[in-house]
Formats: sequence, C-alpha cells, structure tokens
Amino acid sequence: MIFGGRWKRPLKCKEVKQILHNLGFAYRNTEGSHENWIKETGGHRRKVTVDCPKAPFSHMLIGSMARQAGVSVKDFYKALND
Repeated sequence: MIFGGRWKRPLKCKEVKQILHNLGFAYRNTEGSHENWIKETGGHRRKVTVDCPKAPFSHMLIGSMARQAGVSVKDFYKALND
C-alpha cells in the first residue's frame, strides 16, 4: 500500500471511532480490549475490530481496518472530516 501526504500519519483511537461512525458503523459491546463496529447494508454485514490499547495505530493496522470497512486507506482518512 502506498501512503502519501496526510494519509501517512498514525491515528488515535478516538479518530478511528469517529471515522467508523462517519462511515455508518455502530459500536457493539464486546468483552476485553477489542471493540467491534458493525455496518449492515443490503443484507451484507461488515465488521471492523478496533483494539484501542494498540493506538496510535500503525499504517498496517489502519490498512487492515480500512479493508474490513470496505474502503481505501485514503477514503478511511477522508471520513475523519465528514
């Protein structure tokens, strides 16, 4: 994955949660340190796992969360401003 410009910086847990909320995901209670964020559209369900103790999140984890959300890394970062 290529990262450039402002898409390069690590993200804090609060920022990732805001991005997921802006993308239409809803928090689901879970046990332990991992949070599950769920989005159901047209019979399809997406789940993004967020482990806040790992924050600030590395490029690898951001890429993984973006893939789980079904968006590009660039669009994942863009959703922070939506």
